[in-house]
Amino acid sequence: MNAMNNRTGLYLVTPDWDDTDRLLACSEQALAAGVAMLQYRHKGASAALRRRQAGELLALCRRYDTPLVINDHLALCLELGADGVHVGGTDAGVAAARAQLGAAAIVGASCYGERALAAGAAADGASYVAYGGFYPSRVKQYAVSTQADIVDWSKARIALPLVVIGGMTAANAAPLVGRGADMVAAISSVYGAPDIAAAVRGFGALFDRRVDRRVDSRTGAT
Repeated sequence: MNAMNNRTGLYLVTPDWDDTDRLLACSEQALAAGVAMLQYRHKGASAALRRRQAGELLALCRRYDTPLVINDHLALCLELGADGVHVGGTDAGVAAARAQLGAAAIVGASCYGERALAAGAAADGASYVAYGGFYPSRVKQYAVSTQADIVDWSKARIALPLVVIGGMTAANAAPLVGRGADMVAAISSVYGAPDIAAAVRGFGALFDRRVDRRVDSRTGAT
């Protein structure tokens, strides 16, 4: 949890691209524009490709002082010395990941729209909880059944940062950020954008506006 350093903003997740040069070039554009955290996720990669891509992304993230989290693959995270893992409902559990990675590592948990999963993940040592899908996704197939009020519930009861996922754009993420989401996870909205840096800045602006509103509320400015 310490590795997160209270980061807020865009939580960028990689697409299933076999072209490593393209992946690195697009990821660097995004990192340079301001990404809170990067998750390496490639469900169809061979072990060799996964290791190469994750290793090169880790080196890139180190240059931009951005944590790299590996989706699912705990052994690869340990081998490379990445910042942590993200586990889902069918992956190795949060408690097992925490036990192997240690107290300082990031361990994220997919909780979908299930409050019991979030409470269990928090009890087992998760660094953050991720909810969704909120909107239809072009990448991941899941029921679009998560309701926005889970953000309010989580902020009141789970003392962890929360991530919102599923078909996120800067426009449709805005209400969730307004409710208190700490990070917005996106894939296609960034990697598929004609201007990657502009897309990243669009997500970042959601959090800038939230900070501005908090400052205004403290000072009484209008």
